[in-house]
Amino acid sequence: MSSIPRREGTTDDGLRAALEGRRRVPGLPVLLLSQYVEPLYAHELLADGAGGVGYILKDRVFDGGQFVDTIRRVADGGTAMDPHVVSQLLTGKDRDTHLGSLTPREREVLEWLAQDRSNAGIAEGLFITEKAVAKHIGNIFTKLDLQPSDSDNRRVLAVLAHLDH
Repeated sequence: MSSIPRREGTTDDGLRAALEGRRRVPGLPVLLLSQYVEPLYAHELLADGAGGVGYILKDRVFDGGQFVDTIRRVADGGTAMDPHVVSQLLTGKDRDTHLGSLTPREREVLEWLAQDRSNAGIAEGLFITEKAVAKHIGNIFTKLDLQPSDSDNRRVLAVLAHLDH
């Protein structure tokens, strides 16, 4: 069972059940709808690197179409992280040497990577070119020392790098 401590005044039975289900069935798609940001939950959900996970804040689900897209992305094995969750995770990791070397724009790109966005989607969201996105992603990989590999997805590893501390 999960090693996550209970937060006073909250119930996390749903999360614990989801984590147990994912432990029993590796890769089981899980979309967490939460009222608060809990970095340990995000870490535990993403720790196996299998994909098919999402962490969305309930009060930020305003667009039904976007929410359905998120559900589909997670069901198809993708990752969907609320921008506020990603921001909280990145802010808490500034002391890490590698992550501390990222520029503010590279951190923004990393946030969009955590939302499982394509280069085109990141470019559109940040109002920059796809070429600029590719350059920033390359810089992130270099700064996090993520070498090309046939067996690893560097985009996922980049997102997990800041959760692994």
